[in-house]
Amino acid sequence: MAEEHKEESESLMEKIKEKLHDSSSSSDSDNESTAATIKAKIFRLFGREQPVHKVFGGGQPADILLWRNKKVSAGVLAGATAIWVFFELMEYHFLTLIGHCLILSLAILFLWSNATTFINKSPPHIPVVEVPEDLVVNIALSLRYEINRGFSVLRDVASGRDLKKFLAVAAGLWVLSILGNCCNFITLFYIVFVALLTVPVLYEKYEDKVDSFAEKGTAEFKKHYAVFHAKVVSKIPNAQLKSKKLH
Repeated sequence: MAEEHKEESESLMEKIKEKLHDSSSSSDSDNESTAATIKAKIFRLFGREQPVHKVFGGGQPADILLWRNKKVSAGVLAGATAIWVFFELMEYHFLTLIGHCLILSLAILFLWSNATTFINKSPPHIPVVEVPEDLVVNIALSLRYEINRGFSVLRDVASGRDLKKFLAVAAGLWVLSILGNCCNFITLFYIVFVALLTVPVLYEKYEDKVDSFAEKGTAEFKKHYAVFHAKVVSKIPNAQLKSKKLH
C-alpha cells in the first residue's frame, strides 16, 4: 500500500511539473510574440527593417563605414585627408599629379631595366595590364541604370504628380547650390566622404535616440504639410483635377 501511494504521489508531481512547464513555455512564446510586435512598431529612420550594417551591404565596405576595423577605417580617412590637403591646400592639380607620377615611375623602370645589364641581374618584371571587358560592361550598365533612374525621378517631379517629391528635390538642389557657392568640388567630395565615415557609426551608436527624434520630426512635418495642403494645394485647380483622377 505504501509503495502504491508513493507511485501515485510521484505521478501526480510529474503531472504538476508538466503543467507548469507548458504554462511557462506558453508564457515565453507570448512574451516573444509581444516583443516581436513591439519591435515591429518601433519607428526606424527611412523605414528600414534591417540593421545598419546590412543596410550598407554587410561586407567590407560596411565594416569600413561603421569602423568595425578601426585601423582600416582610420587609414582610409587619413588617405582622404592627405588627398584633400594635397589638392586643396597645396593647390596641386590632378592632371599634374598623374603626369608627374607617370614620369617618375617610367624613369625608375627605364633606369632599372638598363642598369641590370651592368650588374648582371634580371630586368624587372613588368606585368601586362589589361582592363577586363566584363568589368567595363558592368560599370557601364550600372551607370546607365542609375542615370535612367535619375531621369525617371526628374520626369516624375516635373510632371507635377507628387508635391512631396518636388519639394524634397527642390530643397536638395537648393542645399547643393549653397554648398557649391561655399566650396569647390574637391572640398565637397571630402565633406561627403567624411560624413560617410562618421554619420553611420554615430547613428548606429545612438539609433534609438535618433529614431525617436526623427519620429517626432516626421509627425511634425506631416502636421505642417496637412495645413499647407489644406490652405494652398487644395486651392490649386490642377491639383484638384489630378487628385480626382487619381481617386
